[in-house]
Amino acid sequence: MNRLAGKVAIITGAGSGVGRACMQLFAEEGACVVGVGRTRSSLEDSIASLSVGPERSLIITADLSKESASTEVFNATRQKFGKLDLVINAAGVGYSWQDRSPGSMNDLANTTAEKWREVMAINLDSCFYMCREAVNTFRKQGSGGAIVNVASISGMLGLAGAHTYTAAKAAMINLTRSMCVAYAKDNIRANCLAPGFIATPMVASVLNIFDDQATAERITPMRRPGTAGEMAYGCLYLASDEASYCNGSVLVIDGGSSARQ
Repeated sequence: MNRLAGKVAIITGAGSGVGRACMQLFAEEGACVVGVGRTRSSLEDSIASLSVGPERSLIITADLSKESASTEVFNATRQKFGKLDLVINAAGVGYSWQDRSPGSMNDLANTTAEKWREVMAINLDSCFYMCREAVNTFRKQGSGGAIVNVASISGMLGLAGAHTYTAAKAAMINLTRSMCVAYAKDNIRANCLAPGFIATPMVASVLNIFDDQATAERITPMRRPGTAGEMAYGCLYLASDEASYCNGSVLVIDGGSSARQ
């Protein structure tokens, strides 16, 4: 407990899944938390689940694929809490986005330019905007800070489909490494979490593949999807002072899926 006492953390994608789990865990560990997402009702559910009150929490509705949104988020955070220490970029869309936006998780040959730009804007542009604001804020404060980008093992492995998604996650991983090289001198740490198959709304439409144990074993030796809470603990480690010498790293939490590659 209290591994993040006195810290202020912005967490994107906080309306559900890994983002919500991070918001809950970080609050329990002593941080002031700022949850950001596109859907107000989901954010209200997230803040209602916290162990802290409004003096240590804030929710902001924003479309982070738009450049101006990140500036508004950081301004609101500084206005309420006076500083910033941590940024967790967990916002993004995955396989379930296909239900809302058909064609968005296709292979390259069957992906339109419109769908490419759409998924890249949500999954990669949002990370770029937030990281840029974070780096500039940490440098101005002079006290450094930590960034954790939630990528995916799909950013390191080839897949038959979802090529825009995999390209965005791969770019997120190398952006994180490059930030480490450029900004370690400013006491800024940038690390990546690379989850495997996690039971969140992002993949809810395909979770039934784990119903068959033979299929489940082919996906991961642990024969089950991970949980958002398990991913949040990975983010907690990377964000905390316990990981003070961890920079430019990719922490894979996938139940052993990539061990077979």
